[in-house]
Amino acid sequence: MNYDIHKIGGIILKDKKLLVTRSKGKDVFVAPGGKVEKNETAEEALTRELKEEISIEIKKDTLKEFGTFYAPAAGKEDSMLRMDVIIVKDWEGEIAPASEIEEIIWIDSNYPKDIKIGSIFEHEVIPRLKEGNLIT
Repeated sequence: MNYDIHKIGGIILKDKKLLVTRSKGKDVFVAPGGKVEKNETAEEALTRELKEEISIEIKKDTLKEFGTFYAPAAGKEDSMLRMDVIIVKDWEGEIAPASEIEEIIWIDSNYPKDIKIGSIFEHEVIPRLKEGNLIT
């Protein structure tokens, strides 16, 4: 499928809850991650973004592919977004907001409806995580 923007998202789970982040000045929560730069693999982008955004070093040998999803880009509906999603099973460091991240929260499938979640995670990832009994 053709796409204009390529992003990577990391699924980080704890106690059957999913970590989501909100950037400064935005109102939507998404999984930590970001744009895959030119000449960068999705794994390299995820490693870089998680260090920048939530101050952790991921253990690459514990990564597990979850899926690739496509949707219109938020705020740029004429652009198509490709989102590669990877489960991060292990990391080093304490998760803490850094760089452009203003807030981090842990959610399950029954998160409060006043919390806005990015569409791919709301419609694709969270239902699959619940179906696989990875979150409650």
